[in-house]
Amino acid sequence: MRKAFVALAAVAALAACASRGEPTPTPTEPTPPTQTAPRGPTPGSVEDFRVSVGDRVFFGYDRFDLTPEARQVLERQAAWLRQYPNVRILVAGNCDERGTREYNLALGERRASAARDYLVSLGVAANRVETVSYGKERPLDARSNEEAWSVNRNAHTQIVSGAVA
Repeated sequence: MRKAFVALAAVAALAACASRGEPTPTPTEPTPPTQTAPRGPTPGSVEDFRVSVGDRVFFGYDRFDLTPEARQVLERQAAWLRQYPNVRILVAGNCDERGTREYNLALGERRASAARDYLVSLGVAANRVETVSYGKERPLDARSNEEAWSVNRNAHTQIVSGAVA
């Protein structure tokens, strides 16, 4: 009998809940549309150049000729630089740790010059582009293996002035 009473009480409680009417919505002030902040780097900034365009091209062992991939990156850089004519850049040539200091400084200069010359051929004013060679003095990866060496053989384009802050 007790079970029947508990079951009857549960049914009555559920029935009481079901008999409520739908609540009437209260009118509210319309909310203005929220503006979302732009995603990604600010156009014309150093970060925009690095993320959207790419700031490094890579070279083969003991090479300073531009690969098709390097040319694509430099073409994107040139298009970006034409869009922002006040930006000045420095192209730094880098090498892996193999070879003498003097040899790598000369090779780094040839790499930086190859990148600069291609940018100039694509319409970037030569007076906006400086070059420097760091040889093997500024490795990205300090390990001594082929993977590290391939990363360290590069020309790095960095913005010197004129970018949006």
